[in-house]
Amino acid sequence: METQLPIFTWVEANRGRVGFGLQVFPRPDDPAPGTRVLQAGRLAEELGFDAFFVGDHPAYAPECWVHLAVLATQTSRIRLGSVVNCALYRHPVMTARLAADVDRLSDGRLILGLGIGWNPDEFAHLGMEFPPVPERQEALEEAVTIIRGVWSREPFTFNGRFFRTEGERIAPPPLQRPGPPLLIAGAGERVTLRQVAEHADACNFGAGSATGGVRSPDDVRHKLNILRGHCKAVGRPYDDILRTHFTTWLILAEDDAGAQAKLNRYYPEGVPPDKSDTRITGTPDRVIPYFQALADAGIQYFVVQSLDAGDEETFRLLAHEVAPRVKLTASPPA
Repeated sequence: METQLPIFTWVEANRGRVGFGLQVFPRPDDPAPGTRVLQAGRLAEELGFDAFFVGDHPAYAPECWVHLAVLATQTSRIRLGSVVNCALYRHPVMTARLAADVDRLSDGRLILGLGIGWNPDEFAHLGMEFPPVPERQEALEEAVTIIRGVWSREPFTFNGRFFRTEGERIAPPPLQRPGPPLLIAGAGERVTLRQVAEHADACNFGAGSATGGVRSPDDVRHKLNILRGHCKAVGRPYDDILRTHFTTWLILAEDDAGAQAKLNRYYPEGVPPDKSDTRITGTPDRVIPYFQALADAGIQYFVVQSLDAGDEETFRLLAHEVAPRVKLTASPPA
């Protein structure tokens, strides 16, 4: 079987450089969390980031599609995306509708991120069962099929185990054709990375347990070699897929004392042991080697998360002092 998908401008643009996008999450004590997310999105464009992403946690955070739609009208250059939408939180037709509308509002700047979800408490808050991983992976496969199907030029019908639709066609469709680039999150070697090879324009995994536990450069090389094997099996060029990494929480300051002060504020009792490998903290000089080592292992693009949407110092230092100094290296050999 041969898999042929279009090469999107977003993927092409980041083949010859190391790209950086920013993803923010408001602090629980923020009195205006939605406003803070919008401020961060506008600042991300001003600072020159490639993209601004919002997470999908409707049970306890500002709703991503509402804020992406607002930012689509308040920005003009920066790409906008979801890292990532849980495929089970909304019917795929609704996801396709929202994505098409935001893509048009933004003049074709949307990146659609999808994953299987990871938080059983959030599923419970939404009144949903939390299926085992294989079932959520199957639901993701159905969601991609429906989303791509209803963006086509003819009415689309699908009857699956988890989702169905009858004679649907999203009109108007997304401005990007045949649809916005698709990023699939996860590091599962047997199913998820195969789904990336078959359907996605970008992979995405990171150090956190919810993003695959891919922490070291050796971990990255291993996962990318698995992806390379799936690409070969389906007849898809490996380099057609943008290789992205999710930085769970970056905390920057001008000096070590400032970085430690932030950590003390966020974690007055100390960083829990299970978070110690996923909190990247320090000065620009201290964190550049972290990103460079992952780029040397084959990562082309970083989605950098902040769990403090008001930490403008981190955003500015990342844009001005870190991103320009992380250099593209050759892909590791197969």
